[in-house]
Amino acid sequence: MCRNIQSISLSSYGFAFESHSYRQKWCATRSTPRTRLNNTRETAQAIKGMHIRKATKYLKDVVVQHQCVPFRRYNGGVGRCAQAKQHNWTQGRWPKKSAEFLLHMLKNAESNAELKGLDVDSLVIEHIQVNKAPKMRRRTYRAHGRINPYMSSPCHIEMILTEKEQIVPKPEEEVAQKKKVSQKKLKKQKLMARE
Repeated sequence: MCRNIQSISLSSYGFAFESHSYRQKWCATRSTPRTRLNNTRETAQAIKGMHIRKATKYLKDVVVQHQCVPFRRYNGGVGRCAQAKQHNWTQGRWPKKSAEFLLHMLKNAESNAELKGLDVDSLVIEHIQVNKAPKMRRRTYRAHGRINPYMSSPCHIEMILTEKEQIVPKPEEEVAQKKKVSQKKLKKQKLMARE
């Protein structure tokens, strides 16, 4: 689900992010995708702040294992990989399913922004957040007639894209600006002007 939220409060739509900027914003949300919370959170943090084209390329590279996602928080038992050095980290993985979900959300937001006439090349991921969703319950059968839970950990994803601010160059100062003149020189100039 995507919508333009230029003039309304984000908190009224249940977003945790509150912006005080007047730039155009595009949000995309995904409710309860069947993908793991931990993997999706790490993938989302990796693309936060990226340009939309760069994020799309990065996620496609993760799917084909040309780049890894650094696991910084949920990294217990995560192996080391050489590709994580690009992110100044040692542990990383290639969460294919999470990357595909985020890639789908990016494409959705991009096409909606294009439909409304926004400049897609200037879109940046300003905010992305992954929250816990209700766990889905299954069961597995164990020895001696016991049953254990077999839970999955889905998540909710919210993403906000904004147009990157154009850097406006400072106006050039006037070349013929008067130099600072001391009081003595001013008095002398006035005296010379009288004579």
